[in-house]
Amino acid sequence: MTLTSAELDTFHRDGFLFFPGRFTPREAAVLRREADVVYGLERPEVWRESSGVARTAFAAHTYNEGFRRLGAHPRLIEPVMRLVDGPVYMHQFKVNAKAAFDGDVWQWHQDFGTWHRDDGMPEPRAMNIAVFLDEVTAANGPLLLIPGSHKHGVLDAGHDLETTSYPLWTLDRETVTRLAERGGCVAPTGPAGSMLVFSSLIVHASPPNISPFGRTIVYLSLCHVDNHIRLFKRPEWVAHRDFSAIQPLDDDCLDSLADAPVAA
Repeated sequence: MTLTSAELDTFHRDGFLFFPGRFTPREAAVLRREADVVYGLERPEVWRESSGVARTAFAAHTYNEGFRRLGAHPRLIEPVMRLVDGPVYMHQFKVNAKAAFDGDVWQWHQDFGTWHRDDGMPEPRAMNIAVFLDEVTAANGPLLLIPGSHKHGVLDAGHDLETTSYPLWTLDRETVTRLAERGGCVAPTGPAGSMLVFSSLIVHASPPNISPFGRTIVYLSLCHVDNHIRLFKRPEWVAHRDFSAIQPLDDDCLDSLADAPVAA
């Protein structure tokens, strides 16, 4: 998948690109099936809300074949390689759920802020890419982005250890308000299989899901191999330590799993 000049211009202006339906319904269904398998596992990598429902499955590409293939899919890897100008490794892999009625909030933050402070990543030569496994609507806890906020560098943040199930370096209301007054606030929505690419510096969040409709999104955090982390305070399955370049698989690598039996 090659980004056009117009898409590159949009990314540099807004800090993100959105591609509705980039993966087929058949491919999205394969991954949604595998998400259910992963959420059913009792592993330290699978974090849960206070209610007990699954919130995040870290490093699923290391113990699930479907997500292993997604983690090397050319529709994900090749655009990011273009944006960071070189080969990439997997810094983090998450399957994030917003369960119906019980999906909790993710506060306003920049991902690079956490990676820099907690993992020693030197520069924001890293990118997030997301794949919707369910339809994401305005009602079921979509990702919120502030366009253009990636241009402001690393912002001051406080370490939130209480509000969510996962520690974050979060931004205060005054900072978020100032940025949104300049750039607005958007919530990309679309069918299962949609794909979102966004800068590790863009300010983003997601509201709680009190609707009766759950939604699951896979997030890959990809970093230039020369920009790998230097600190190892967090578990390896949260901040990965294999810095080898990802070799993209064939474009049809997910389709061949559609008729495979569900893993135990």
